Amino acid sequence: MQGNLRKMAVNLTADNQAQYQLRLGEQLLPLNDYIGKPMALIYTGTINCVACGRKTNKSYSQGHCFPCMKKLASCDMCIMKPETCHYHQGTCREPQWGEANCMVPHYVYLANTSGLKVGITRHSQIPTRWLDQGATEAMPLLRVATRQISGLVEVAIAKYVADKTNWRAMLKGDGASIDLAAEGERLLALVAEELAELRQRFGDDAIEVLDAAKRALLFPVEQWPTKIASHNFDKNPEVSGVLQGIKGQYLLFDTGVINLRKFSGYEVRFEAR
Repeated sequence: MQGNLRKMAVNLTADNQAQYQLRLGEQLLPLNDYIGKPMALIYTGTINCVACGRKTNKSYSQGHCFPCMKKLASCDMCIMKPETCHYHQGTCREPQWGEANCMVPHYVYLANTSGLKVGITRHSQIPTRWLDQGATEAMPLLRVATRQISGLVEVAIAKYVADKTNWRAMLKGDGASIDLAAEGERLLALVAEELAELRQRFGDDAIEVLDAAKRALLFPVEQWPTKIASHNFDKNPEVSGVLQGIKGQYLLFDTGVINLRKFSGYEVRFEAR
């Protein structure tokens, strides 16, 4: 198989097991079947923009060429910092895209990745977002009307809890279970004043507190790395070894780990060995 990498497709089975597929162009390869077996991913030296397809010497914003990175709303800074959304100012790069992706319900959630963290996601991306982050447990905390509001809430909660995953710790094993419901109650009490101000600004129905159950997620890992060494196609075009597991968007080899999402758009050949 050969094609341009995209982030792995992943879904949950009925018993909460993560099932991964390698995406090379339009081709899908079930990856769970290769755990415990030798395999290789070989970078051909070509990168194609994931948006327009043109060849690019360097990848920007996870697989885009420079022109697309500069013009697409999905590459704007407000995607990384949703609290800075400027749609209401009439300056969105692509208003229709913004309406479909940002002016829609979002969830503020708590997750156990490398420990407790707060995050946000569109209503349609649960549980995919949690799987991509390597969360072993997650729970929706709030349902809000737009992406901007979710970002403002996240900023408030992030004063008391992490909003990023320590990926090295995440790849060293599954941490201890966390009482997410109790943590949610604690955090909501701490940000009650900020939530009241946001409701006054955006409307009482713009933020809804949820009574959702914690969800467990199980990843296919036979052996955790004791030392984290990262593979990088830009430094070495061949990544090979025995696949020991998959967590988040990382492949865990006996030779090191690689974040496939980081190399979206890279043309890669898969070989079973």
